Formats: sequence, C-alpha cells, structure tokens
Amino acid sequence: MLTNAHNLRGDEVTVTFADGRSAVGKVAGVDHDGDLAVIAVDTAGAPAIGWATDSSVSIGSVVFGLAASRSGGTRLTLGTVSAIGRAFRGPGGRRISGSIEHTAPLASGSSGGPLLDAAGRFAGLNTNRIGEGFYLALPADGALRSRVESLSTGASVERPRLGIAIAPAFVARRMRRSVGLPDRDGLLVRGVEDDSPAARAGIARGDLIVAVAGTAVTDSDELLDAISGSQQPYEILLVRGADERSVTIGADAGGAN
Repeated sequence: MLTNAHNLRGDEVTVTFADGRSAVGKVAGVDHDGDLAVIAVDTAGAPAIGWATDSSVSIGSVVFGLAASRSGGTRLTLGTVSAIGRAFRGPGGRRISGSIEHTAPLASGSSGGPLLDAAGRFAGLNTNRIGEGFYLALPADGALRSRVESLSTGASVERPRLGIAIAPAFVARRMRRSVGLPDRDGLLVRGVEDDSPAARAGIARGDLIVAVAGTAVTDSDELLDAISGSQQPYEILLVRGADERSVTIGADAGGAN
C-alpha cells in the first residue's frame, strides 16, 4: 500500500479497508525527499487498483479524488487536470517536480490517497494542496512504479549529495563586494562535511560554486538538479578568490585543476 512519507508517525501503520476491517502494517520503505512510503500489510484479498498509462492524464482530463471521510466512509470527488509538470517542496525542503495539478476537492488529511483517471485507474498519489481549490499529486508513471518496487523490497532511496552548506547567490555577491572581489553568480560554500564527496574533491569553505557538469547553478534547486542528473565522475567549476578552478566529484576521482 502507498501513502505519503509525511503521513508516517512511526514504523507501524493502522490500515482500514473499505469493508471496515483494520490491520496493522509495517513501513517497508520510505523516501522522505520524494514524500513516498510503502506499507506492507495483509490485504486479505482486497483487489489492487490498476495503474493508469502514462498518456491517460493530460491538461483538461477528468479525474477523481478518493479519500476516507471522517465518518469512516469513502469520499469521491470530481475535478479536472489544470496543469502538469508542477513542482512543490517535500517534507525536507527538497523540490519535487513533475506533479499533476488538479481541481478534485480534497478535505484536510486526504494526502496519500489516490487520484483516479476517467477509467478508475491509479493516476497519481494526492500529496499537497496549493492555494484555493488546487491540489498536487505525484504522477503514477514509470518513475513512481520503479520507486515503489524498490521501496517494497526494503531498499532505501539514496540521492547524490555533496555534503556542503551553502548560501544563496545574493549573499555570495554581497560578501564578494565587501572584500573587493568582482560580482559572480553562484553559491557560496559555508561549510563542508568531513569525508564528504565535496571534502574529498577539495571544495573548501569560502569557495563559490558556479557550474556543475557544465550547467550554471545559482540556487539550491539548480544545484540539486545538476548533481542528480550527472553521472559520476563529473566536474564542478568554482571560484576561489579571483581564480577559477575545477574539481572532480566521483568515487575514484578528486583534486582540483
């Protein structure tokens, strides 16, 4: 069974089925950054919902929001897809991209329930409310299915990381001006974890990261997207004082040029 990671309050979850039966399930795997959790529970023959095809939902498509009501019954609401490819912040502050925006009304506490397409298939996992009358769902695409299969086996989702604390671009510009250095867009390294990929590559406090694998970075989201989309080893271009240098991030690479 699927739900959002932000719904978890421990390693055990009480699951109530449509016929009123309850069972205690255990968290099989959780992806906090992606706000997804898989629960292992005895369904006692309850039928599994079918997955929608990647092309079954587009802007203007009719969708249904399904959630449990506070009285114990099931609530079904109707809406349309208002946008696709939307982004929002997960529980840890990381950007989650590619979500479905829709207008099927959902009461507070409905996150973790399914968004259904017109054929009643699982089209997304309702996750977040934005503004008045708009909701976001993780799309039930191949990427989600792959994450679910991995989490079901107890595997953890590991995303690449550098092991640094950074300051935003405007702070970097202000600090460079204060010591007479020319303006340069980038992210200021405020700290480096010991024995982290950044430390092994030679990144130091005070460096300005300006590009990752040839892609310019000016905010934390761009940095995370760049390192997530790069195969190791890859190069980071940084500025130390007034000098440019590149460092290599990778299991067997390191050092600066």
